[in-house]
Amino acid sequence: MAPDPRTVTDAFIAGLDGDTRRVAYAEWGITVDAAGWPIHVGVAIRDGLLRVQAQVIEADRIDPHDLLRWNRQIPFLRFSHTRDGEVWIQGELPLEAVSPAELDRLLGLLVLSATQAREAAPALAAPTAAG
Repeated sequence: MAPDPRTVTDAFIAGLDGDTRRVAYAEWGITVDAAGWPIHVGVAIRDGLLRVQAQVIEADRIDPHDLLRWNRQIPFLRFSHTRDGEVWIQGELPLEAVSPAELDRLLGLLVLSATQAREAAPALAAPTAAG
């Protein structure tokens, strides 16, 4: 019998560096640094999936076309934006796949991708030189 994904997730998150918390039954929060400022990652088990999400950056900092390109390059995760243009990253794992190694992979990839997007934002927002 496979271990309970809630127990695996709870133990994994409790062992992480950074600010971690149990928000509710089968819901956790993690705060770590991403490109010099905090990223608040929500983790929840719902509808047969382990779901992760975090706001990456405020509106009008990243070209939505870049989000589409990045989505084709990242496994398990995708960028999206709200109607107002705020950029988020989210992903899921089937409960059968929840293990410390897969949690590490998913959360590490989320933080890495969010960090890279934040680092790309100033270059995208910088004015171009008139020629």
